Amino acid sequence: MPCEVTARFLILYGSQRGQAQSIAEEICEQANEHGFTADLCCLSNVEKYNVDSESRPVVFVVSTTGDGDPPDTAQKFVRKIKNKSLSQDSFSHLCYALLALGDTNYANFCNCGKTIDRRLQQLGAKHFYATGHADDGTGLEVVVDPWIEGLWEAVKKVFANMSTADQQVTAPSGSLSKNASSQENNRSDLAVDLHLLKLSERDSQKENKYESVQTETASTPLVASLKYSVPPLSESALNVPVLPPSYLEVLLETASTEETAPADKEGYHEVPVSKAVQLTQDDSVKTAILLELDILGQNMVYQPGDSFEVLCPNRANEVEELLLRLGLQMQKNYAVQLHLLKNTSKKAVKVPPHIPQKASLQFILTWCVEIRSVLKKAFVRALADVTQNGSEKRRLLELCSKGGSADYNRFVRDANVCALDVLRAFPSCQPPLNLLFEHLPKLQPRAYSAASSSLQHPGKVHFVFNVVEFPECPEHPARTGLCTGWLADRVSSILQPPGMVPASECLDTSALPKVHVRYRPSSTFHLPADPSVPIVMVGPGTGVAPFIGFLQQRDKERQVNQEVTFGETWLFFGCRYRDKDFLFREELERFVHNGTLSHLIVCFSRDEPDGGKTVNRARYVQHNMILHAKSVSDILHKDKGCLYVCGDAKNMAKDVNDTLLEIIGNELQLDKLETMKMLAGLREEKRYLQDIWS
Repeated sequence: MPCEVTARFLILYGSQRGQAQSIAEEICEQANEHGFTADLCCLSNVEKYNVDSESRPVVFVVSTTGDGDPPDTAQKFVRKIKNKSLSQDSFSHLCYALLALGDTNYANFCNCGKTIDRRLQQLGAKHFYATGHADDGTGLEVVVDPWIEGLWEAVKKVFANMSTADQQVTAPSGSLSKNASSQENNRSDLAVDLHLLKLSERDSQKENKYESVQTETASTPLVASLKYSVPPLSESALNVPVLPPSYLEVLLETASTEETAPADKEGYHEVPVSKAVQLTQDDSVKTAILLELDILGQNMVYQPGDSFEVLCPNRANEVEELLLRLGLQMQKNYAVQLHLLKNTSKKAVKVPPHIPQKASLQFILTWCVEIRSVLKKAFVRALADVTQNGSEKRRLLELCSKGGSADYNRFVRDANVCALDVLRAFPSCQPPLNLLFEHLPKLQPRAYSAASSSLQHPGKVHFVFNVVEFPECPEHPARTGLCTGWLADRVSSILQPPGMVPASECLDTSALPKVHVRYRPSSTFHLPADPSVPIVMVGPGTGVAPFIGFLQQRDKERQVNQEVTFGETWLFFGCRYRDKDFLFREELERFVHNGTLSHLIVCFSRDEPDGGKTVNRARYVQHNMILHAKSVSDILHKDKGCLYVCGDAKNMAKDVNDTLLEIIGNELQLDKLETMKMLAGLREEKRYLQDIWS
């Protein structure tokens, strides 16, 4: 007897920082509008789903983290499907679609999604819709939006096919016939058009005076900005996303308790900063600072290559401005209680776990939600709905519309525009508190690589950072990076200027500034277990940080184990100017002098030692790698050595990867495909390792 097929499908997501979850929730919401029922589940909740016997269509939404690793919530699932004992038809019953999220600034783009996709295919599963690969480097929505738009026709087709095969269908909201689905789409489109028409009519009635001024201004040439658009967008009908349903109720109570940073609950330790040194000259392009943290007695045993996460607060002045803008400055010390709305249409919702109950409003806005986060389109759409002025509402709808993607990328995403920036630009936008709590993500810690070895600095850890600066622009005022700017301010009282002989350590730790840190071990970015294995390190700028730890470790190991053979060590370092930002210069030269560092290859991108007469001099680390191509190739191919890259993912890491392809191809006489396979093999063997950031 044929089984009954219902128009119900399953959405499984694997998310590290919430993006994949947010997209999965959006698909779940849209399913209702298209007449389907979707069940939403995190891949980590294995007790709530069973792909081994799943007969419904399944939609996977998965991100990639680290060096191509699965997010924490997907690791168990990936291990399960990688089990070699599974037969080739283990998932022949499974019909699925997959949306992979990644970032082309990193080498293993969408690796988790590709791994799941490839393995499911090997186990007999079948696609019902083409896999999407969304790039956070250019904007996830460029792929995500059209992928979701095309998903619904594919879902209808798969249910129609299941209906034909099983002869019995329960269709969503009526028949799944072509005519009915077409009528449903037409009704949906008409509803959106009518909704926008009513908005336009209502806003024009309320804002006649403003609209007439706007029309008059529009007759003169305008330049597009965050606040204003130009034709053709300003004259186009808009295809806007559906308004995200509200799901939180916020209650403010007069009683509250004093709070400090939420350290104890999440494994953070408050530790003193025992030393802070400015490593660059005052006239350097960037300001690099080294911090020494006293972690004695904190049970944080680290290796060079590990990192530490720093928990920083939102800026006090920005929190105050936000409270003032929301009209809640007098209630900032009130306790917040969150409840789910009983009549919400949003599925699978829960109170955000990163917002503690009964904490004060000021505490939550300071330590729990990231008020600097760049606005997602769904947030912009929600803000448009609480904007009173017709022209301002129209502009926000443009920014979140399909046709306004270029403006959104330019004026919101690329400009790092946050909620406060939008509230400054659109005075009539009056969001309720629940809207902010529904859309502002968790305040994430910032990770910094250890720039020291515990063998040389017992009970201490060093890390280095550049103070990130965002210059003033039409979209926002000048500001520094959330964590780097806060750290620089935090240690200003003990900061030693460049070139100064380090002061003796302060014994009164109570007088030292303190920060909250959490140890984050690396699974692979460590020195080889066999000290005889040669290594190549590539780390321009602050990317040299973990390699200082490597060399300190190797230096101590050489002193203790003088009979042991140690492999060659190469460091390719680069900076702008020899005399302004050559980080750790004295220490690196000491390592060369005592034999710990075999080869120090340095380039200076802005120095012109001969007045710029040398045309082909090495400006960047990849240029020096080409000059030493044979040595690099021999270490990796003949000597089975390791290559480590640390630093900027957007440019440097890509260029180094391309240079490696060129070196290996030329030196070993391999074609492009063979070269790429060899580089992939080095990654698989954990001999080509990256610690990069964007």
